[in-house]
This record gives sequence, C-alpha cells and structure tokens, in this order.
Amino acid sequence: MLRDSIWLFVYLPLFTLFSLLANSEANSAISQQVDQRPVDRRVPLEEISTDFEMADGPAWDGYSLIIPDVKGEKLFRYLPAKKQMQTLLPESGRISASFYNHGRLFLSDNPGGKIVFLDGKNKSDVASFESVRQEKEKPYRPNDLVVDQNGGIYVTFTPQNKVAYIDPDGNVSIAVENIATPNGITMSPDEKTLYVSSFVPKKIWAYDIIAPGKTVGGRMIASMDEGPDRGADGMTIDRAGNIYCAGPADIWIWSPDGKLLDKIACPSKPINCTFGDQDMRSLYITGPGGLHRQRMLISGRSPEPSAVSLKPAANHPRKKNLSQPSTSVPDNVVAHRNVVFAQYGQRKLLMDIFVPTNATASQPKPALVVVHGGGWRNGDKTKFRALAIKLASHGYVTAAIEYRLADEAAFPAAMHDCTAAVRFLRGNAETYRLDPQKIGAVGGSAGGHLTGLMASGGGNPKLKGEGGNSEQSSRIQASIVMAGPLEMLTGSVADRSRQPDSGSNSNVWLRSTVDENPALYGLADACAQIDASTCPILFMVGEQDNPARNQPARDKLKSLGIETDLITYPNAKHGCWNRQPWFEEMAGDMVKFFNNHF
Repeated sequence: MLRDSIWLFVYLPLFTLFSLLANSEANSAISQQVDQRPVDRRVPLEEISTDFEMADGPAWDGYSLIIPDVKGEKLFRYLPAKKQMQTLLPESGRISASFYNHGRLFLSDNPGGKIVFLDGKNKSDVASFESVRQEKEKPYRPNDLVVDQNGGIYVTFTPQNKVAYIDPDGNVSIAVENIATPNGITMSPDEKTLYVSSFVPKKIWAYDIIAPGKTVGGRMIASMDEGPDRGADGMTIDRAGNIYCAGPADIWIWSPDGKLLDKIACPSKPINCTFGDQDMRSLYITGPGGLHRQRMLISGRSPEPSAVSLKPAANHPRKKNLSQPSTSVPDNVVAHRNVVFAQYGQRKLLMDIFVPTNATASQPKPALVVVHGGGWRNGDKTKFRALAIKLASHGYVTAAIEYRLADEAAFPAAMHDCTAAVRFLRGNAETYRLDPQKIGAVGGSAGGHLTGLMASGGGNPKLKGEGGNSEQSSRIQASIVMAGPLEMLTGSVADRSRQPDSGSNSNVWLRSTVDENPALYGLADACAQIDASTCPILFMVGEQDNPARNQPARDKLKSLGIETDLITYPNAKHGCWNRQPWFEEMAGDMVKFFNNHF
C-alpha cells in the first residue's frame, strides 16, 4: 500500500510535469531521470515452480532458462513461451551455478573441483584448479562464476577466500585474494568492475579490472542489515549497472556506487538470480523454495552472441539457425566491445565498435551508427551485431549502440543517446580511424524512427542532451530507415496513442498521449522536422510489412530536393533485416547507398 501511495502522489504529478514543460529546457533534464526503483511493482512476484530440492545459479541462453538443482543433482530448462519445464540433464551432479555466453553453457562443478561446459548431453572440462592450490589448502571447489566478453571466466572459492580467473586458453590465475567467504560474482556492463559478495559478513566488494583476470582497488561498497541470518549469495547486474544480490530473505538492489535502491521480498531464502525472457525484463530468483519471477523496469544484459573461438572446442556444437546471419568477426575487422560513449551520473551508455583493418590515420573510413529496434521499450545492441559486423567488413567503421529504453527513461533520453553516439565518434575519430565528416546511421523499426529523427532533428538543441563531446556536431550525412515510423503527431503512432486499450508504446515512452502533449510528440516527429538541412534518407521495408509507411516523409523530402528512395523486399516481413535471405541483399543495398554519399 505504501508503494501504491508513492506512485499516486509522486509519479503521477511527474507525468503531468512532463506535459507542462514540453517546450522548456527543464523537460530535457527531467526526461533523463531514471526511476530509482527498478522493480515493476505493478506485477507481483510470480511462482514458476517449486519442484526442486534446491534451485541454484540460473542462466538465460537466449530462449530458455537453465536451472541447476544442486541437491537434486539435475539440470532443468524452463521455456517461458510454453510455460514448460524440461529435464536437461537427469544426472548432472552437484552444479552450483551456470552462466551462458558466446553460445556456450558454463557450469560450476562443485564436487568435481572444475568448470565444465555442456557439450550435447555431456559435461566437458574447461579447467581445474590444482595449479593454483597452495600446500595445505583445501581442494578448490568452485562456487559461482561469470564469463567476460573474451570468454574468460571469474570463479569464486569460498573457503579459500579467493577469486580465480580462467583465460580463454584455459590458464588459471588468482584475480582476488583475502576476501572473506566470496560467494556471488558479477561484472559491470562495461566489464571494468568486478563485484563479489562476501557471504558471512554480508558485504559487497568492488574491484577495478585493469586487464582480464587482473584487479586492483578492492573496496566495500555495500552491506546488508546486521543480524544472525546468512548471507550474501548469488549476484547479477542490469543494463544500467545496478547490482543485485540474494540475501537472507530478499534480493537486494544497489546502484553502481552502493546506494540501496530496492529489495524484493522472497517467500523463502533466495540463493541466486539472473535476468531472462525475450525482453530481458524478468528477474528469475532461485532457492530452496524453487523458481520465482519478478518483472522489472530495467532489463538485464543479453548473452554475448557467438563470436569468439572457445577452448576446448565442442564435439557437439549448438545447432545453428540458418536464418540468422553470422555474428563472427572476420579477419578484416577489429572489434572494440562495450565502449562507454556517454554517461549521465552513474549511468553509462555502451557501444560495440567494429573497425576495418585497412582503416588508417591517412585513410580513415566513413562511420555508421547502428540503432536497434524494439518499440522503444525492448532490445539491445547485440540485436544488430551481425549487421554492424557485415557493414564493417565492407569498409565502414560501425558502432552498434544501446540507448535508454522507455521504462528506464522517457523521451527524449533515447534520442539524446543517439546524438551523443555521433558526437563521440567525431570526438574520437583518430582513435577509431574514421572520417568525422562522413557519419551516417541505420536503424530498424523503433531504431528506424530514431535514425530518421537523427537525419531531420540532428540540429535541434532539444535533442542534443548532455551525453558529452558537446563541442562536436550531432548531425549525420546520410540515413537509412528500415520500417520505422517517422510520423508521431499523425499516422499509426498517433492513432494507437488515442486508443485506451492499445498498449501504445509511445504513450509509455513519452509519458502521455498525443492529445495530452502534442508539443512533445512534435519534438519526436521526424517527418515534421524535415527541412532543407535534412540529409538523404533511404527507406527499406518488407513487402509484407507496410510499404506505404512514411510516404508523407518521402513526399516532403522530394519537395525540398533531398534525395530519398524506397526499396521493397519481396515476401519479407517486419524484421527481415535480421533474417536470411534478405539480410545479404539489404546489407548490399545499404553499402551502395552509403557509398554514393561517402
């Protein structure tokens, strides 16, 4: 009841304030505020299954949740779309934790004293820890684990008061020493900070990662309430960098600097947690009481797509979906993952940059900002990983970006992030061997709307924000819109906004309907802002989508003498840009368009 009262008396007036200040500078500042409580209290904690002896460290593999039953010695898979629980391994042994990354499920084999991965229906060894065991030390039995972007693994050893690191070649070293009873472990989204829970004293420690497996500057940033019950257990992280840890009775949530944001009360002692579901906005919680799920306002981080060669090689690799384009990085491209391009307080925004190997200081390459879709509410930069890599292989420096989604921050925050990405690339042109005078953008669905707004509104000061590199221009020189709605004041977005039960994403994103705040919708309307300074825009759409979408924008561009065109792809639906066979053809058309302008 107290939280309901807070909603009525605090947040509803804030929504009204958004409307009143739509034309003022104050609107820009308010829109960047993040709801300090990441839990979606409109949805109660949900019981998924109690059919476990002891559910432990779960992992999301992109379509299902993996749950070890450490006491039952079984490995389960939960399929949310079917609401179905399956037995993945009926005799898994005592697996204390799991982590999925790079297309591989890693498991902490506690009694075996090793980290393994699931290879078909068998467990294959990654590494054991005899090489770091000192004389008279107890055998090293791994507790929890987290896998980094390179395929390296951090592992906690509770009795030894240590954290070990397994590099991608299988070599083991000690990353952290002298931490009392380390248990849970996670990393910041930019992988610059390692967080470890100290079980008995119930404290959270942070360590700066200066190189893979090497940490400095250990500091205690948070602690749980004093009391006799133990302890600080499994951990996870959300995309905003907020830290989650299972405690004696609750899931505790802190900001990156250790400020307590919220707690999720659990029906029994929680042991571990992770994010999952297709939108990554469900927090799954495990423990002796089974598996529970809590909906969140801020999403977790998707697993890294398969892109690195892991050792040892799998005898039974996961079957590839032939309709999905490859995310492997070719030899003619260098990847820079999780680069911070903007920061608002503690919130860091990340991009993955892909640079052609033939880019040099004397021969810099044009750059492209690649913007994912998801109705302004879902998605992340990994969704356009394949496209960013493909375009980089054709000679473009590409930056697949994340932006703050609607449930985290209201418009124009996402647009501020997009323009900040452009300015970051310009400000770091020498580092990434790009031409600051030749920057374009490509986006799909909601990302297409944003790239359209980048094209027409790049010079609008209300869309600039304070993401850094303010001395640089936010304008782009060419844009591709794939099935994104440029109109907001009119058209399908406005029609849906006016329907009470439509589930309008724009109403969530702009915190109002089009009739309640037409000025704010006008600021988001890319078509309305088209003028003589707008760059060329190419529209791409599937035949079975809505080819007539954005005709008013094309007419307006042509009337101003600005180059525009529409390419329609036969038999293709919405999202065809991420599916074969259309992916190859569309990427080729993108290269032709950008080559003509760069």
